[in-house]
Amino acid sequence: MPKPSQTKTSPKKTGMAAVAHYDIAAASLAGHEYVIELTVPRPAAVQRVSLPVWIPGSYLVREFSRHLHGLAARQGRSACTVRQIDKCTWDIVCEPNRPLVLRYQVYAFDNSVRTAWLDSQRGFFNPTSLCLRVHGQEDSPHTLTVKKPDDTPDWELATALTPRRAGPDGFGRYTAANYDELADSPVEMGTFWSGSFTAGGVPHRFVVAGAPATFDSARLLRDAQKICETAIRFWHGANKAPHKHYLFMLNAVDDGYGGLEHRASTALICTRRDLPRQGEARTNEGYTTLLGLISHEYFHTWNVKRLRPKEFARYDYTRENYTRLLWFFEGFTSYYDDLLLRRAGLIDDAAYFKLLTKTVNQVQQAPGRYAQSVAEASFDAWIKYYRPDENTANSTISYYTKGALVALCFDLTLRGEGRTTLDDVMRAVWERCQGGPMAESDFTFVLNKLGGRRFDREMAEWVHGTNELPLKKLLQAQGVKLLDEPSQLAQALGLRVSENSGSVVIKVVLAGGAAATAGLAAGDEWLGVELPATRGVPASGWRLSRLDDLTLYAGEARQVTALVARDKRLLRLPLGIPSGATTWRLLPSQENAAPSQAGLPPSGGGSGSARPRGLSTSAAGDSPASTRTWPGR
Repeated sequence: MPKPSQTKTSPKKTGMAAVAHYDIAAASLAGHEYVIELTVPRPAAVQRVSLPVWIPGSYLVREFSRHLHGLAARQGRSACTVRQIDKCTWDIVCEPNRPLVLRYQVYAFDNSVRTAWLDSQRGFFNPTSLCLRVHGQEDSPHTLTVKKPDDTPDWELATALTPRRAGPDGFGRYTAANYDELADSPVEMGTFWSGSFTAGGVPHRFVVAGAPATFDSARLLRDAQKICETAIRFWHGANKAPHKHYLFMLNAVDDGYGGLEHRASTALICTRRDLPRQGEARTNEGYTTLLGLISHEYFHTWNVKRLRPKEFARYDYTRENYTRLLWFFEGFTSYYDDLLLRRAGLIDDAAYFKLLTKTVNQVQQAPGRYAQSVAEASFDAWIKYYRPDENTANSTISYYTKGALVALCFDLTLRGEGRTTLDDVMRAVWERCQGGPMAESDFTFVLNKLGGRRFDREMAEWVHGTNELPLKKLLQAQGVKLLDEPSQLAQALGLRVSENSGSVVIKVVLAGGAAATAGLAAGDEWLGVELPATRGVPASGWRLSRLDDLTLYAGEARQVTALVARDKRLLRLPLGIPSGATTWRLLPSQENAAPSQAGLPPSGGGSGSARPRGLSTSAAGDSPASTRTWPGR
């Protein structure tokens, strides 16, 4: 997206004035406080306003109104009565059709992508945290003016909103077609780096706050451009993308990771160490993770922001919005984010299979996959995924990771049967739903039609059931090697620990594992281990300062006594040490496949030179046929 000063587009004339206008001022950088004035030109006699309790894309009720205070209302010089109805809703008693002005403050000190932040270095906010919703008038145009803070002459502003009267630094007035568009358009302020590129004929802008001097901005732009071009080509081939501009907002911090998708922008956070560095050509693991995050959030431009659950056709900002389809919208996006990095040529086969191996093992090592289906996990996101505890791994499964493997299973099944691919199914679902609300029946209809048969059993077992996915069979059929490698000690024991200052504290005990059988519990401090006498060696006891000390002292012993402290009480628990526990490692087979694409689902514009053994392909936007060449060729 070009800078506001370069943007000549004016908002479309609708024949009606904006229903609500927000003046936003960074009133106190040190106090982390915004002051908002909301003007409602034509209020009702009792005008209701409310602040959202959640932000779309992050499925947790976060109670943004807890940071709002000092709400007052007036018409001219006359104060109006403000009555609070519930935790986030107020009624204003006023004279109808006479301009109403509300003034209030919002505390902003959450350095995440979900809410709002303000200090002497940077400002950021999602309108869901600052902008009250005017009930009954949500579908009319809204405008927003952001004032530059005093004593910050170098600050700039970036947002995907349409500029109406904005200066070269970006501060000024913006317009939104309705409250939904306003709520979906975060704002970044500060002394950020800014760059731009074009992908698929669409202008894109990238801003980065907090980057060190070693930041290789040119490389980030080149790689982001490849990701965007690959994603646009995936969905539309040579046709136009549905968005007219796009803005990436990246906040680089000492420790942090995450992203939140929006219709024409995304807010990202990463560690500074993950940024590409000048003079460093290699792609380290941290930068690969950042590229995967960029790919994931950009893929959401289609898959959840436009093509979306029918339950999200209109957001209800006052409560949870339930859907059983996050396995599709988050899980399938998680499948394609890394795959599109490979197709864009940003990672090689080895890196791709390393990422896929990690996803497989995350699911295989979670007992919760037997307790909950991905459809159920989608529905329970509001109470489980975003509120993890010591039992989460046993009671639920991630719709991100297992959803990605469900996508993999569908893709490999479709390619193995030779009629179509998951790529074609995704594009056909987009066309069927016209890039709008979607039901599960839309996916199954397209799947059955293009696949040439009914997939009821796969849907029941993979999506709505808790059976194991047929990963091994499907991967091996595509020439992928599956190696069983020894598990790390924590996984072999079935637990997760923290190790700090010579102390081993148990954080999670996995159901069915050796630790659970022994009676170990989350919160236990594992102090030491006792070994029985064997072969003339006397019994002994040892202090543990880290988990790996267990193998040092136990040696070949398969039965020990764990010494733990629980609520200041010392316990002796018999612990069996399992042998032969393994994890998977995936490797592409070189048999009958070029090294650049061995075992991979074909690309939608990738860099491979040959078709992998057993994989059927089709051209983007064309009907499947066995004679098709690689997509994007």
